[in-house]
Amino acid sequence: MQEPVTSPGFDPVEERVAAPRLLALGFQHVLVMYAGAIAVPLIVGRALQLSPQDVAFLISADLFVCGIVTIIQSFGATQWFGIRLPVMMGVTFAAVGPMVAIASANPGQEGARMMFGAIMAAGVIAIFFAPLVGQLLRFFPSVVTGTVILVIGVSLMPVGINWIFGLPVGPTAPQLVDPAAQSWLDTARAAGGVPESVRLMPTVANPEYASLPRILIGITVLAAILLIARYARGFVANIAVLLGIVIGGLLAAALGMMHFDGIAEAAWFAPIKPLHFGMPIFDPVMILTMLLVMFVTMIESTGMFLALSDICGRRMTPKALTAGLRVDGLGTAIGGLFNTFPYTSFSQNVGLVGVTGVRSRFVCVAGGAIMIVLGLIPKMGALVESLPTTVLGGAGLVMFGMVAATGIRILSTVDFKGNRHNLFIVAVSLGLGMVPMIAPDFNQWLPHSMHTLIHSGILLAALAAVGLNWFFNGAPHTSDDEIAATAHAAEAH
Repeated sequence: MQEPVTSPGFDPVEERVAAPRLLALGFQHVLVMYAGAIAVPLIVGRALQLSPQDVAFLISADLFVCGIVTIIQSFGATQWFGIRLPVMMGVTFAAVGPMVAIASANPGQEGARMMFGAIMAAGVIAIFFAPLVGQLLRFFPSVVTGTVILVIGVSLMPVGINWIFGLPVGPTAPQLVDPAAQSWLDTARAAGGVPESVRLMPTVANPEYASLPRILIGITVLAAILLIARYARGFVANIAVLLGIVIGGLLAAALGMMHFDGIAEAAWFAPIKPLHFGMPIFDPVMILTMLLVMFVTMIESTGMFLALSDICGRRMTPKALTAGLRVDGLGTAIGGLFNTFPYTSFSQNVGLVGVTGVRSRFVCVAGGAIMIVLGLIPKMGALVESLPTTVLGGAGLVMFGMVAATGIRILSTVDFKGNRHNLFIVAVSLGLGMVPMIAPDFNQWLPHSMHTLIHSGILLAALAAVGLNWFFNGAPHTSDDEIAATAHAAEAH
């Protein structure tokens, strides 16, 4: 860590940086988090089966709201909101699994309205629950949070793998319906001899699935990220994922797999309008799912804030912590309003503060302003949306794998040798979390009203981990040192 020389009484958090350096340092923070910021709207937008224009809008809206929430958190808004430390806010990957599950079950604009209604409601509730998080932390020790984050990462891995080879349905599915057989069926149906309900099974291998160019691009992106992470230093190493995506995009363009019509049609400037997909739909089960995600997110944020306060040399007071956690809820509520997602502090940017030694909160305020400007330029969103999914697949293996690895790292702090009950907690919770992924039709005979609740492996794992931990270990109070240790292990945003 680079430690700048400071004079007695000097507060590095309140340092006013000269404008050119301020913009450069702010842009560095933006680049470090950019890959994570654009990945989530791409994942969720395509899971919702939205049009390219709508996916591009999600990207722009996400950048825009990232900027707004970052400014609120770093600069502060009244005494109630903002921790006033150098924090960059972005979409938490802890929410991706539940959002993909909602999107898969309810594709299209109606599914978007349900998702954003759940996000908005969970954010509002989280604002009022922020002061209570300290008391609830004892129900979420490392064995619980580590297990939940591990399940999130594992449940996301199929998304990245399918991005490389081809999506299970659609033009890149492994099998297609034989065109000759479909023509015969259409003729027979027109003659009135075949019911409309008859459908043909795909039986012909699809040349677009797992094609050599797709595999080549995916491997190139993955290799580029690993090589940059291994041999680069400092800032370049911190943006390895972003550089890997850029390299993959250039290769895809060279192979004729990128189409730039949407970029040409997109405007240079457009405001981000709230409720783009219409009035939100508030589904109680989906709200509960997103609320559980918010609890996990706020626990992580608590650890991040404690770690950041240590880096900045500023004591964390309960009032400041609560003001920071309220912004998690406020940012999520704003996200639902503007059709984006739950927000939290980005751990890699916390790490960047430690690496550079620049602890001025105004650097992150500048980074937030840059994000707002990027969000107001639709051509940026259209450019990102034009990337083939196979480019994101190579990066997805890294990003989603890092989420799972973070869960494993947190679990490495758990006492398994002295307390064998922790093995049962992880084993059963992990198993239940895998049920919807391995046996997606397990709930076909259960009441339809329960499907959304039990079809989320993450929610099943969270409920099981909390319940089993309480059953075996009770709910002892968690110390600040334990929370901070968990935070230092979490680096997957």
